[in-house]
Amino acid sequence: MFLFTRASHITILLVYVDDIVITGDDALVISLLKKYLCSRFNIKDLGPLKYFLGIEVARSKAGIFLNQRKYALEILQDTGLLASKPVTTPLDYNHTLVADHGEVLSDPASYRRLVGRLLYLTVTRPDITYAVNLLSQFMSSPRDTHWQAALRVVRYIKSVPDHGILLSSNSSLRLHAYCDADWASCPTSRRSTTGYCIFLGPSLLCWRTKKQSTVSRSSAEAEYRAMAHAVSELTWLHTLLHELGIQPHPATLSCDNQASLHIANNPVFHERTKHVEIDCHFVRDKIQEGKLRTTFVSSNQQLADIFTKALLPASHTQLISKLMYLPSS
Repeated sequence: MFLFTRASHITILLVYVDDIVITGDDALVISLLKKYLCSRFNIKDLGPLKYFLGIEVARSKAGIFLNQRKYALEILQDTGLLASKPVTTPLDYNHTLVADHGEVLSDPASYRRLVGRLLYLTVTRPDITYAVNLLSQFMSSPRDTHWQAALRVVRYIKSVPDHGILLSSNSSLRLHAYCDADWASCPTSRRSTTGYCIFLGPSLLCWRTKKQSTVSRSSAEAEYRAMAHAVSELTWLHTLLHELGIQPHPATLSCDNQASLHIANNPVFHERTKHVEIDCHFVRDKIQEGKLRTTFVSSNQQLADIFTKALLPASHTQLISKLMYLPSS
């Protein structure tokens, strides 16, 4: 991505191999840039952005809607599941997926290819992020149980192929993040799972599921490490907004663990928190700099819950209604 600023105007050039997107608020600079590129390269102007790298773009008064419906239907076609019965959640609530359970697949490449395609689908589908993250942990030696779980994700996609992300035209430009952790959730390593999502006003910008790199000795430690991951992403977004000429307000980080919130705001370290001291300093520095404030959110209002574990259908549906744009509803 390349930025060009002139006075109070900005022009952005996004390049991926031989695909280019140009945007900005200075029509003259955009026109001159297009003429320059056409004079140096063989370029075809396709007009207003409608499709980019498998992502469909639709504009309305409400904002810009992004989805991957065509890509999702291609996955359904290639897996032979277009006529299958859809399911309401990506993963079964009581799943027991582990690395060594089930028979080894005779064609592991098919599993890796499918999970890779599902991974790209998470660009506009936060609702399958946790499931795909879990499935990607079995790439080296996939079993038949993993394959069936991957096919379940595809059957879930069949029920909602056109869901996506709405970048609202009525954004307040305030960053608000939710972070959560599922303590010791991995049955093999007992590492915890981090999940977070970040909004710019009402628009969902970022989301992530990640297995933590070390074992946490308490749920508070796991939650605090999740806070550090979210704050790192907030810091990057804060810098990006600044480069775009936007002076963002202090970000808000919501967590449902009171102990981790107390650690973040307590200037005193003691023996029980020494092992998370680096994360403590990082988060606390942002609070003291006035760039971050933390708030408590109840567990039933924790939007990041969907990124840390499989949920019951009612809970899953409730959360995606707050995260995603549902054009069919």
